[in-house]
Amino acid sequence: MDVGLDRPLNKKRARVLQIGNVLGFIAVSFIAVVTPGPDVILAMTNGSRFGVRRALPGMFAVLLSDFIMIVGVAAGFGVLLAASALWFSVLKFIGAGYLAYLGIKMLRSGGGLSEALRTNTDILTGTSRSIALRSLIVAVTNPKAYVFFSALVPQFIDTAAPQSRQYVVLAIAFAITEFVIMVGYALAGKRAAQLLRLDKIVWLERICGGALLASAGSLMFVRRATATN
Repeated sequence: MDVGLDRPLNKKRARVLQIGNVLGFIAVSFIAVVTPGPDVILAMTNGSRFGVRRALPGMFAVLLSDFIMIVGVAAGFGVLLAASALWFSVLKFIGAGYLAYLGIKMLRSGGGLSEALRTNTDILTGTSRSIALRSLIVAVTNPKAYVFFSALVPQFIDTAAPQSRQYVVLAIAFAITEFVIMVGYALAGKRAAQLLRLDKIVWLERICGGALLASAGSLMFVRRATATN
C-alpha cells in the first residue's frame, strides 16, 4: 500500500527536479550567451547593416547549429572532439579564419552603411541565404560551443529518466534563450545605426569589424585542455 502511494510522489518529485534542471540550464545559458561571442556579435552586425528582419535568417541558422551541436553531444561527438587535438585545431582555425575574414571585410567596407542610409537605398549585399550561411558557418566552426555543450548539458540530464526527451527540452530552452538575446543585440545594432550621425556610421562598422576580429583572436587562444576542465 505504501509503495502505491510513493509512486505518484516519486513522479511528482521527478517532474519538479526536471523543471528545476531546465530553469537552472536557462539561467546558465543566459549568462553564457549574453556575454558577447561570435554569434551575438554577428547578430548585432547584421542588425546594424540590414535591420532586424533581414538578420533573422542568420539567427535561425545559429539556432539550427545549436540543435546540431546538442544532438552531437547526445551522440558523444563533443567528447570525441575534446579528445582529438587534430580535429579540435582544424575546427578552431577554420572558425577563427572565417571570423577574421568577416571582420576585415567589415573594416574595409568603406562606409557602405553610411551611404545606404544617406541615399535611403539598400546598396549592401546581403541576401537571406548569404546571411544565414555566414551565421551558420560561424556557429558550427566554433569549438568553444561544442566544449560548452558537452560540459554543460549532461549536468542537467537526469540519467534515471528517459534522456532523449530531456535533450530535446534543453535544446529548445537554449534556442529560445539565445534567440531572445540575439534579437536584443540586433535591435541594439539597428538602433545605433539610426542614432549615429551619418559621418559617424563608419565607426560603427569599424567597431563591429573589430569585435569580429577580437572574437577570431580569442578563438585562436582556445586550448583543447579547456574541454577537460
